[in-house]
Amino acid sequence: MAKTKSKKSELTKEKMLHMHRLMLDIRNFDSRVNRLVKKGKIPGMTHFSIGEEAANVGAIGAIKAGFDLITSNHRGHGQSIALEIDLNGMMAEIMGKATGTCKGKGGSMHIADLDGGNLGANGIVGGGMGMAIGAALTQKMKKTGKIVLCCFGDGACNEGTFHETLNMASIWKLPVIFYSINNMYGISTPIKDVINIDYNYQRACAYGIPGHFIEDGNDLLAVYNKFEEIVQYVRDGNGPVLVEAVTYRWLGHSTSDPGKYRTKEEVDEWKKRDPIDRFKKHLLENKIATAQEIEALEQASLAAVEESEKFALSSPEPTLESAFEDIFAD
Repeated sequence: MAKTKSKKSELTKEKMLHMHRLMLDIRNFDSRVNRLVKKGKIPGMTHFSIGEEAANVGAIGAIKAGFDLITSNHRGHGQSIALEIDLNGMMAEIMGKATGTCKGKGGSMHIADLDGGNLGANGIVGGGMGMAIGAALTQKMKKTGKIVLCCFGDGACNEGTFHETLNMASIWKLPVIFYSINNMYGISTPIKDVINIDYNYQRACAYGIPGHFIEDGNDLLAVYNKFEEIVQYVRDGNGPVLVEAVTYRWLGHSTSDPGKYRTKEEVDEWKKRDPIDRFKKHLLENKIATAQEIEALEQASLAAVEESEKFALSSPEPTLESAFEDIFAD
């Protein structure tokens, strides 16, 4: 269970620029959603992935998009975008419009994209874990070769379903990666106040499975490189893995949380570790990309988010009749 270190990546330039663009999309999309919430354009509760971009993109970038599966959590915007969901459909879903990815019925905490492999975000803490092992059991029984990446926050690790699903996945050697994205707070509760170990990944030994720790979850390459190793291990039929990455959410738990339990100094210190700025610096200093290429990505991302807002605002509301659709399976 040794801590990982960033190593020189063998990623292609195209892949690295693509992952940088996905991080930009997460940052720009959630920043736009935050403004729209304040303008009263978005109903319900909204949680943001700002600050956690590398932890999401690095992990999901290591699985096979359009083939493997993920389950998400209430802070799932970043995971959905990392899996390359259509931004227009996602923005429309968050606004509750009929053109949304779930026809406007799910909203921010229930984003799903079944065609893309996203089995859904979940407003219940730890709610995706049972879904993940069910999906993983299906892949094993049908011999599809697919694996499941189960994403959740540090707060979910004290839920009963965490222990139950890790135990069951271990017994059955299911192809699932349990991924704790540790932003150090369960709403306002520091993780250190509710566990008597240093980190949640250390619990893996209780279930006879490997535990991996990514100390710097804001280092895109550290996350990606470690996940490449883990994904191959699970895909080879070795059973489940528990992995934890330490990162930080810049904003409060949700739009209703001013985050007064954290000091400004703490937040500012973490903003100095901005995963997007750090990877941009890596691209430039290693002459992987030019400033002009990166600026083009930045402008393209802003334009795509702008388009998603226009699309959602101009989309129709769901009809009353649609309330009686999609509520059971034939």
